[in-house]
Amino acid sequence: MKQVLVIAMFFSQIIWAQEELKHEVFFKTDAYDVSVPEQARLLTFLSQIESLDIEKISIYGFTDDRGSADYNMTLSQNRANSIKVIFSDNEFDESVITNVDGKGKILLKVVQEENVSKIRSLNRKVEIIVTPVFPPKPEVVTMPKTASETLAGDIKIGDHILLDNILFKTSYSYLLPESVKTLEEISKILLKRTDIYFTIQGHVCCTQNSRDAYDRKTKKQNLSVARAKYIYDYLAKKGIDPKRMKYVGMRRKFPLGGEAKYDRRVEILVTYVKENNDTSEAN
Repeated sequence: MKQVLVIAMFFSQIIWAQEELKHEVFFKTDAYDVSVPEQARLLTFLSQIESLDIEKISIYGFTDDRGSADYNMTLSQNRANSIKVIFSDNEFDESVITNVDGKGKILLKVVQEENVSKIRSLNRKVEIIVTPVFPPKPEVVTMPKTASETLAGDIKIGDHILLDNILFKTSYSYLLPESVKTLEEISKILLKRTDIYFTIQGHVCCTQNSRDAYDRKTKKQNLSVARAKYIYDYLAKKGIDPKRMKYVGMRRKFPLGGEAKYDRRVEILVTYVKENNDTSEAN
């Protein structure tokens, strides 16, 4: 009996893991801008799915039954497009968004005359369908030279050093707990390497047209800057002279071309290296 129960639980987990997750965003009449309440609901949904291994995301726009066919097709497509932009600005990989389609109007199905207005309001919407990968893809782990090892070695002007294992929560400018130890190690090395001057460069993934991503905490579209400043402030608190550091947001100007999560990164650009007999300071 115990074995049967275990098998039943196993299959129930498989069924759950393959289920699609759905969300609807509702719009005002003739509008395709997402209202503040609907954006808040959508951001909550994004928080729920951001840790999933996603196979595909489908976005379908609709209108109510009023207006011409051409007008409704255009409006429904604009609604779908506006949702895609929010996904992009919140660092969701565009490559998994397989459908962004305007479907036009939904015909009115009236049961009671007093329900017409409510039914139409529920038809002015975008449907989002998220399909998780099952089973999840295995994590590929590589062991390149770490940032700590690189910073402790020979450094020259123009070197870009990726701060490995400095991981940020999607659409936020603060570190995941597992990254604090790595940053602590980097700060100790930089505290000793007083010969190095550098710029901290923040990057984001997935945004369109090289835009910056949306910082959900501050509600500003400057996430790459915020991430760079987070590292700058941390290093300054650890005793590293602010005169040796600058920070800048790079938006999504330089994607790495691999998995989107690796573009959610911070790099150090070495701008000056003091020689042993050099007593000047870099500007």
